[in-house]
Amino acid sequence: MPPSIRAILQNPAFSVRVVNTQGGAPAGAPDGALDEPLSWVHSSDLADPTEFLEPGQLLLTDGAQFPQRARAQEYYDAYVERLADLGIRGLGFATAVIHPQIPPRLISACERAGMPLLEVSNRTPFIAIIRFISAELSREQLARVEWSLNAQRAISRAALRPDGLRSILAELEKQLGCWVLLFDAAGNRVPFPTRHPVPGDLVDFVADAARQALKKGTRSASRQSGPQEFTLQTLGGGKRLRGALALGTSEAMDPAGADLLGSVIGLASLALEQNRALDNARRHLRAGLLEQLLAGDRAVADRTAEKVWGRLPEEPITVSVVRDAQHGDHLLEALELESDEHRGGVFYAQRNDHIVAIAGEKHGGDLRELFAAHRATVGSSTPVRYAELGRGVTEAERALARAVETGADGVGFTELLGDGMLGLLGTDRAAAVARGVLLPVVGHDAREGTALVPTLRAWISNNCAWEPTAQQLGIHRHTLRNRIDLAGTLLGLDLDLLQDRLELWAAVQFTD
Repeated sequence: MPPSIRAILQNPAFSVRVVNTQGGAPAGAPDGALDEPLSWVHSSDLADPTEFLEPGQLLLTDGAQFPQRARAQEYYDAYVERLADLGIRGLGFATAVIHPQIPPRLISACERAGMPLLEVSNRTPFIAIIRFISAELSREQLARVEWSLNAQRAISRAALRPDGLRSILAELEKQLGCWVLLFDAAGNRVPFPTRHPVPGDLVDFVADAARQALKKGTRSASRQSGPQEFTLQTLGGGKRLRGALALGTSEAMDPAGADLLGSVIGLASLALEQNRALDNARRHLRAGLLEQLLAGDRAVADRTAEKVWGRLPEEPITVSVVRDAQHGDHLLEALELESDEHRGGVFYAQRNDHIVAIAGEKHGGDLRELFAAHRATVGSSTPVRYAELGRGVTEAERALARAVETGADGVGFTELLGDGMLGLLGTDRAAAVARGVLLPVVGHDAREGTALVPTLRAWISNNCAWEPTAQQLGIHRHTLRNRIDLAGTLLGLDLDLLQDRLELWAAVQFTD
């Protein structure tokens, strides 16, 4: 424990008492004022000694700056206020040296300022009090050094355990008596067993602060204020951060605590880097396992998955496909956490420039929420069995293509089925091709003032029937036939043939 005014009061070698007491505590002083740590003890009889003092000190005086003849209350108030503003812990006044007793107006000033006022009587030497505090500070520093060495050893031993990163963080919680939160590079919380729970109203606030720090892309350490103060430190270095670490300490750490945290930061960064290399190896293994499944080698894939990740999702399964290049490692890390949390419910792998995710019926909603959180554009298949996995991937890829073209966040293959065969065609590309097909007749209408395009649309809408179309346009059947023949010539189509009529029909549909 750091030395305090109370330690001086409890030392039987000193004749010291608190003068301005009220219910056992200094009048006007905050609770615990006598237990605040002292950084040093200084003695001075200057009228303004603040130039030679520092916050956290105890000031001792013989009172030479206070004349025997009483001075105005303002003089004493100003003296005490200067000490309080600087952060002086208390004022000790020696009696029977210059003053037989402490001036009453000084007592009043200390009460108003909440400053503990001590009477040092019976000629108790100031140097004895100073030496006592000095010895206590040395003892405290030695204890912190010993604590630091023991804590560093405990952290080093934790790093050697199989679950090194989690053991390091658990040991950090134990040594500092604080809660700890770990976030990956995407700002997602990395779960691990904790001994100190995080206040519920603080988790989201800390997570948001971690994401903001990670977005900056540079190493940083800060003391954050919120519902509760906490320390936030990013992990990693070079061109990429690996995550962030948050600690819920009640106050800023002393040098020993900061040194311990520095060691943990280094070890955690190394562990995350090693985990990243391991994750890359696992992703290659995942990709190979997916190819085995697509090749129909279910038995080998099941055995491999069982040893590394647990069983594969149960049939029927839904296949989702996301473009990997848009989201990079952050989405992959989130999927890794999701597959760990729902072992046997979710499997994913990279394939070409896509991410293929497989989920059982119970966890399809979890995947959709994850993709939505990362603003990923995704296509999903209908429920399939592993023997139909290739079809599921194809369906998901077609649905993804439609999502990209329409700007939707996600499209299911069932939505394409609802649009029929035309739903399988890319709307934007089909419209561009259709405009190109009809360009000759559009140009002819513009140059010659004809109405070939409206005539073609009316003819197609009437299923290529001559009489209803002529009546709709108010022209003779022969005139209609001449227009259609001219349009066919311009388009290079024989509109008496079904396939050419279908070509014209499709072009009209996609330019409506």
